[in-house]
Amino acid sequence: MDISSFLTSLVTSFLIFLLLVMIFTWLQRMPSNEVIYYPNRILRGLDPSEGRVGRTRNPFAWIKEALGSNEGDLVAAAGVDSAVYFIFLSSVLTIMVFSGVLLLPILLPVARTDHNIKLKQKSNTSVVTFSDLDMLAMGNVQEKSSRLWAFLLGTYWVTLVTYFVLWKAYKHVSDLRASALSAPGVRPEQYTVLVRDIPPVPEGQTRKEQVDSYFKALHPDSFYRSMVITNNKKVNKIWKKLETYRKKLDRAEVVYAESKTSSKPEGTKPTMKTGLLGLIGTKVDTIDHCNEEIKDLLLKLETEQKITLREKQQNSALVFFNSRPATASASQTLHAQQIDTWTVMEAPEPRQLVWTNLPIKFHVRQIRQYVVYGIVFFTVVFYMVPITAISAFTTLSNLKKLLPFLRKVVDRPEVKSVLEAYLPQIALIVFLALLPKFLMMLSKNEGIPSRGHIVRSASGKFFYFTVFNVFLGVTLSGTLFASLKTVLKHPNQIIPMLGKSLPGNANFFITLVALKFFVGYGLELSRLVPLIIFHIKKKYLCKTEAELKEAWAPGDLNYATRVPNDLLVVTIVLSYSVIAPIIIPFGVAYFGLGWLVLRNQALKVYVPAYESYGRMWPHMQARILAAIIIYQLTMIGYFGVKKFYYVPILIPLPILTLIFAYLSSKRFYLAFKYTPLEVACRNAKETPNMDMVFRAYIPPALVSDKFDDTEDQFEDARSEASRTVPL
Repeated sequence: MDISSFLTSLVTSFLIFLLLVMIFTWLQRMPSNEVIYYPNRILRGLDPSEGRVGRTRNPFAWIKEALGSNEGDLVAAAGVDSAVYFIFLSSVLTIMVFSGVLLLPILLPVARTDHNIKLKQKSNTSVVTFSDLDMLAMGNVQEKSSRLWAFLLGTYWVTLVTYFVLWKAYKHVSDLRASALSAPGVRPEQYTVLVRDIPPVPEGQTRKEQVDSYFKALHPDSFYRSMVITNNKKVNKIWKKLETYRKKLDRAEVVYAESKTSSKPEGTKPTMKTGLLGLIGTKVDTIDHCNEEIKDLLLKLETEQKITLREKQQNSALVFFNSRPATASASQTLHAQQIDTWTVMEAPEPRQLVWTNLPIKFHVRQIRQYVVYGIVFFTVVFYMVPITAISAFTTLSNLKKLLPFLRKVVDRPEVKSVLEAYLPQIALIVFLALLPKFLMMLSKNEGIPSRGHIVRSASGKFFYFTVFNVFLGVTLSGTLFASLKTVLKHPNQIIPMLGKSLPGNANFFITLVALKFFVGYGLELSRLVPLIIFHIKKKYLCKTEAELKEAWAPGDLNYATRVPNDLLVVTIVLSYSVIAPIIIPFGVAYFGLGWLVLRNQALKVYVPAYESYGRMWPHMQARILAAIIIYQLTMIGYFGVKKFYYVPILIPLPILTLIFAYLSSKRFYLAFKYTPLEVACRNAKETPNMDMVFRAYIPPALVSDKFDDTEDQFEDARSEASRTVPL
């Protein structure tokens, strides 16, 4: 990419961002759009205009609000997980700023004042092109030059800055997690443990009596009661059908009320067909039909609830304790001699539980995990084929060969600049958007019991996928496809060619990062797509308040895709930070602008789907360290290509990173895996309402309107042993 194409992409992306900011400023002032731009505040019962002086016309007022918020505001609005994500953003931003402060003023002049590229252009008879940006990269430094010392020391500087920032951040997140877990207030998961792999029921006992007697014997003073997990497949089906008819009834009643006019006060009752999708079958009165179906389904639901609670109990349970310290102690205690029986762990939040995964046996979970890892491995390997094809064929030269009729259009200077700037990056982004749901499905099939854990697992898979298929895939394919004949004739030239290609590929990644932060964050802030979808639904589809609320429901920050995408940018910027230091300002802009835009979205828009109290941080730190190792290995290889005699000085770096990872894990990780007893004991004076704790875990399909007391409703879900346990 030449300098004109690069500047075209940069200026165009910036103008698009400014346009989207102006659109956001205009749209967010309209009262009809408040549910799109302030849903978090609305759902918390706050005034959408809180913190603003009237409906300000200042297009950058949101920046002041975001900068003026503190960590406590963020935790109150979006939870601890959101606050931890912003610690991640600020930590990476700090690493890049401190790296750039030293690397940019030193390495850029060192590279620019050398003449390696000019010498190559004179001596190389093959067709090799270089851009003006290549003059600012390490590729412009001659082999064996003493100037390479500056780049070697820069490699150490980036590494040491990363170690320092990550250690401080790990401690900060650990303190934040402890503070949240020890805060006053009753949270159901802090009084509950999840028990899996319960052995077969002894003769003469029920599953409930088996669980109660076991924990009553081991925890006589703190055990409260248990809830045996049941197979809810059939009762869930009935309940979902019941909810569907209730929504139809609400909608029909609204339509009927709207049909009443002064000229026709009796109105027109809505009708529907009882066949497939309401398109075929007998035509009936919607209100009467829904009422009849609801009545029948309530009877079926009540009957199926009793059958489920008595006859469909499975080999897992939720066990409740009457104090936080007792719960924390029980969740960390080895209860049985056999590792595959009576497996006890901290219970996730009620909204996090993946009920269908709870009964999966220990050995089945292990087998599933290995099978999923195998599928992910082959997916990573074979997905590189289309990625490679995309990076090879989305160049103008290849497009002109494949589609000759486009030659006249793409040869125009203005069209050529835009296509060179955006075509490969857009194709890559669109292609990768197909993957996250597949990885979420794979993670769920491992047998993981909570949504938060599934998100972390899918995020890790997506990160390694993007690293191998985007970072390494684009780098390798760009070299191999460009010089395929040379590779076939001289296989021993592969390593030098890869080394020489690294600075050139920095231009591709700089453009990719610029596209992500300018256009990506502009769309994020303006929320044009959710806004358009909402108003279409509001005008043509929504009739009831419930339907309207469902139409504007904002969702959460979507860590499963957001975190690995951010980590990919971290990997790219770190790996090229010394080879092509000009990439550092773009990394700073990406994470700085991301911090600002997403801060606004976290405070005003997104609503957390769950709370894991920062369990994502060890995952983030591990992947940042993986990026550092990739960076260090890249530098060792590139210094080897440069034939620098002192390259062995870099060999200890990957070893130091592994040691740092080990030490930080030993120091902090267990406090994330478990709740420390000293944390559980802080502010634990409040006496919980254990009945409310128990109710929080009742699946919606098992809640009955006919019972006001869980003692009656769940008589079959617990044994007499739990009735005598004191609170």
